[in-house]
Amino acid sequence: MDTTTAIEIADAVRSGTLTAADVVESYLAEIDARETDIHAFNLVLADVARERAADVDAQVAAGADPGPLAGVPVALKDNLCTRGIPTTCSSKILGDWKPPYDATVVTRLRDAGAIVVGKTNLDEFAMGSSTENSAFGPTRNPRDTSRVPGGSSGGSAAAVAAGFAPLSLGSDTGGSIRQPAALCGTVGVKPTYGAVSRLGLIAFGSSLDQIGPFATTVEDAALALEVISGHDPSDSTSIEQPSLDLRVALDQGVDGLRIGRITDLPSGASPDVEARLDAAFDALAAAGAKIVDVEVPAFGYGLTAYYLIAPAEASSNLARFDGVRFGSRVNAPDTNQMYMATRTEGFGDEVKRRIMLGTYALSAGYYDAYYGRAQKVRRLIARDFATAYADVDVLLTPASPTVAFEIGDKASDPLAMYLCDTYTIPSNLSGDPGMSVPFGTGDGGMPIGVQVLAPALEDATMFRAAAELERAADGGAS
Repeated sequence: MDTTTAIEIADAVRSGTLTAADVVESYLAEIDARETDIHAFNLVLADVARERAADVDAQVAAGADPGPLAGVPVALKDNLCTRGIPTTCSSKILGDWKPPYDATVVTRLRDAGAIVVGKTNLDEFAMGSSTENSAFGPTRNPRDTSRVPGGSSGGSAAAVAAGFAPLSLGSDTGGSIRQPAALCGTVGVKPTYGAVSRLGLIAFGSSLDQIGPFATTVEDAALALEVISGHDPSDSTSIEQPSLDLRVALDQGVDGLRIGRITDLPSGASPDVEARLDAAFDALAAAGAKIVDVEVPAFGYGLTAYYLIAPAEASSNLARFDGVRFGSRVNAPDTNQMYMATRTEGFGDEVKRRIMLGTYALSAGYYDAYYGRAQKVRRLIARDFATAYADVDVLLTPASPTVAFEIGDKASDPLAMYLCDTYTIPSNLSGDPGMSVPFGTGDGGMPIGVQVLAPALEDATMFRAAAELERAADGGAS
């Protein structure tokens, strides 16, 4: 199939030059060929996708417009609720639980004509940076199957990188879209907090979580985000504004745009990543942007603040998984023993680690010293970002400190794994948008992503810079 981007596919299906059925069969064939080696999916929905494709083709035949994503296959992270279809969060505790409703983003995709082809693997309850913490086994990087795809949305990133779907959705709590996008060589976007409804996203850290797309091009990512964004009255954190208007900015160039270089950025990026970041600054400067040095003093405190706030919220959110209301249950003589047995068997080690850390941070006598202080640091980070954005329009940083590492390399060292999110976490704490754009390769020929950050609700400006980076990369970045 010559049409490879979501926009090309949708245009061809809507014009009748390509059928949604043919599109679906083409992508299902790719899944059949490589999924065993990669394990991007927890569940492939072949029959559901075929039925949906027939419906899209019937709409076209009747002269109707199925929508801007007509016939486009989409993969969904398996923490997004899908009515009547198992949603596991890659955890034993949910088993074969089938939600009674669709997440808002799933409804919006369907209304736009998209076709869901499967539910993707993730670190259990989105807690991890490598997709090795899944109860169903690790996902492998399509660029090199001995390496991780990143996490926690590794399955969604791998699905796009492997050609299993032109678009996928993930969730980003501390970098779980941007970091795997960087490691797999795809575009990955965390929009402004509240720009996309979280209804139907199984919560990890409610004040941090945000849903966003993976794509092979910046334009495809912009279209997908336009489709899923916009106010949802059923989500109390949803911003009261229409869907984002992003594609209008893609051809504006960066002439006169102020690009911030953070001079006090935490160290830790490998030389190949630093070289590609320098090349990104050079490319934008050559295109007419002004490079401005700025400081974000609290940036380096993001990691420590996050690993108190996120586990604290997780310990509260995951209390509902107790063997009573839904999911699996281990029978025991009394209720308290049943709770303990169910959660002991149902949760993996990383989830247990974070629940215990969060419960401790919220406990009497420690709340102010840990959780309360972390929230104060969060305010400092937001303040320092706001100060920097008074002088620049966007910031550039690495998306990941290194290229994809070997499977098992950091699995026994949680602190080393947490450092993978050094550059992505701060914007989750501030609520600002961020995205990773592929910009050449590094050690072992593996992809490197450059992160573009922007102020809240300036997603279009972020995409403007990202589009220029993509043009520069296509022009020979290596």
